[in-house]
Amino acid sequence: MTPPEQQGADQAGASDNGAGPGPAEPISWELAQRVATRIAARQDYLPLGRLTVLEEDFAELTEQAEVLVEQATGLRSLAGPARARVTDRPGWVTANVASFQRLLRPLAQKLEVALAKPAPMLGPVAMKVPAQVSRNISGMQLGLLLGWMSTRVLGQYDQLLIEDERPEDQDIVYYVGHNIIELEDRYGFQPRQFRLWIALHEVTHRAQFTGVPWLRPHFLTLVNTLVEGVDPDPKRFLEALKRAALQAREGHNPLDEGGLVALLASPEQRQALDQIGGLMSLLEGHGDMVMNRAAEGHAAQASRFASVLQQRRQRSGAAKVVSSLVGLDAKLKQYEQGERFIEAVERAGGPDLFQRVWDGPEWLPTLAEIRHPGNWISRAEGLGRTA
Repeated sequence: MTPPEQQGADQAGASDNGAGPGPAEPISWELAQRVATRIAARQDYLPLGRLTVLEEDFAELTEQAEVLVEQATGLRSLAGPARARVTDRPGWVTANVASFQRLLRPLAQKLEVALAKPAPMLGPVAMKVPAQVSRNISGMQLGLLLGWMSTRVLGQYDQLLIEDERPEDQDIVYYVGHNIIELEDRYGFQPRQFRLWIALHEVTHRAQFTGVPWLRPHFLTLVNTLVEGVDPDPKRFLEALKRAALQAREGHNPLDEGGLVALLASPEQRQALDQIGGLMSLLEGHGDMVMNRAAEGHAAQASRFASVLQQRRQRSGAAKVVSSLVGLDAKLKQYEQGERFIEAVERAGGPDLFQRVWDGPEWLPTLAEIRHPGNWISRAEGLGRTA
């Protein structure tokens, strides 16, 4: 068995040795990998024995979490048992670079073609320089974000998989071992309870995407529509970069309001961003709520775990990596709004009313309905009468 820290180093090395995309791509994935791995590699050494115990625990606790999540939600995975994988920070970076490279491939191809064409008003030389600069900026920014996030993430279920590529690396529930052990040691958490609690959240996400047959295709359709619909006009791309630079000089993160895609998005694409934001808020809020409900009787310290992670999110403004790339805003407000929506719906019609969100895409709340649950409740009444 290869130690997770060595796995990460091996995977990063494979990327640097030419396995990644060619130099013409508008996003420098190689640079992103190098920058992120350099940051991620700053982790304390963990004895092999502790990592082995962690792997054994998560193999067992992920299986237990699946049973508890099914009991709490009624959602049962149609893809078979979950597979747990304990990784280190560089390994997590490698998995996410690969995931987003697949996700953004249509946009990358469109930008590559567009940026290869000379702009009439700028000339071929002037156009070539911004293209190279922009891909390096994108790679550096992505690398910094991934590297920083690798020090924060505890677990992740990757819903962005592409079914026909490397099935052995897909439908995986990841756990970042160094970060989990670091928190356990710092706060004196009971390890088995904490690990089960983390597994409950990630397994809930897997149950959502593998237990609701239409949800993953719907989600990927929304994201692909958003990405493929972006206008790759070079002039527009350069104007977006100028706006981003201006926002950065003013102290604002230019990716906060929808990410890389939003910089180029039309009003129609911004509507897609709104739909995705509503869906992700629902799923994240549901994940947190199920995690805490299913932990009752199994993790006595769950309320303390939640309190510590709440403070941790508030201090860092922690965001899931996807929010930087395609506008899937998963900051603290997303968890809070999603939970408040579920609570309001259940107050109005009980758990059975909330369960209708899994009946089909038309039942999903928009971002506006997440923020104003009464609007969804009224709409759901109408959908129920016509169903």
